[in-house]
Amino acid sequence: MTIHTPTTEAQACAVVASVAANGTPVTIRGGGTRTGLGRPTQVVSTISSAGLTGITLYEPSEMVIGARAGTPLAEIQRTLADRGQMLPFEPMDHRALLGTEGEPTIGAVAAGNISGPRRINAGAARDSLIGIRLINGRGEAIKSGGRVMKNVTGLDLVKLVSGAHGTLGFLTEVTFRVLPAPECVATLAWPGLADEAAVALLSTALGSPFEPMAAAHLPAGIGADQARTLLRLENFASSIAYRADALGELLSQYGRPELIEGAASQELWHSVRDARFFAGSHEAVWRLSLAPTRAPRATAAIMQALPQARWFYDWGGGLVWLAVPPDEDAGAAAIRAAIRSLGGHATLVRAPHAVRAVVPVFEPLAEPLMRVTAGIKNSFDPAGIFEPGRMYAGI
Repeated sequence: MTIHTPTTEAQACAVVASVAANGTPVTIRGGGTRTGLGRPTQVVSTISSAGLTGITLYEPSEMVIGARAGTPLAEIQRTLADRGQMLPFEPMDHRALLGTEGEPTIGAVAAGNISGPRRINAGAARDSLIGIRLINGRGEAIKSGGRVMKNVTGLDLVKLVSGAHGTLGFLTEVTFRVLPAPECVATLAWPGLADEAAVALLSTALGSPFEPMAAAHLPAGIGADQARTLLRLENFASSIAYRADALGELLSQYGRPELIEGAASQELWHSVRDARFFAGSHEAVWRLSLAPTRAPRATAAIMQALPQARWFYDWGGGLVWLAVPPDEDAGAAAIRAAIRSLGGHATLVRAPHAVRAVVPVFEPLAEPLMRVTAGIKNSFDPAGIFEPGRMYAGI
């Protein structure tokens, strides 16, 4: 396979224009940590962002950072930490779950809309993404957004591209809004709750004025023998102490929580963020998105059809990580049937190549939405060279 590694935006434009003229399908590669996510594609060349590195803008007082797409995420995080700042959305690291190597890049975070447990409070990656530079399928460089948050009229290309997984173009530079890092972080953990009670607890806490920054439930067998229901508090030490007491009183019907601090708290949330509970297994792994209060009903229905299923909840129950046997369709028919009436959707994150080739990886779109999606793809990439079929067959 031919690998193109441009070191400037002009070189990237030339590469894309050349492959478009030849009608050569290409895949886009950042650090290679999410290889295997999405439908398998038949491509003969790769465009890599590895030569496009470096922070191009950092203004701590304005809380904004910009970098070329191939810049390692770790470099961004170190730079921000040195000034007491962070990316608000706590991006997931897929390496443990997918068994990949390499280094996550900031461009891949933007392209995949990669977000972690803080999303429930701080928003997704696309909500902090304020500017992009993109090479479209004609080899043209497009700039959208800038250094500040503004109201957008017309088509918001920044939000459209984030979550398109490279199917609309090749990102060369991204700009994010950042936030101050908290002084202290602590976790409240309630033991032994069943799923419905746990999600009720999380919903009450998230609806309170005490501002949990993350909310998850780990059923028994997920990282420990006993179920754990988790709320993460961030801020000054005095604020955490006050809110921990207030939440303990508000949620007293569920028992007394344990306070987890320091490295133990951090490691626990990294495991939630990166779905490490399913790392190293041979199971297929799904992400289910649905209304939090409906999530326990969905998992109960799935359990009836797939009794070997395992799961845990993030985002207050709005995100379910689900592991099932990888056989046949990896449970796709049963899973999508279970959540259809509940208004949810399912994404297949990890499965063997043969399964991903025949099972819709992303939630199937209604025909009108598929037409719109195809039209957008065609307007950005008329030759269909970028990641053909990565998200939907034929697009």
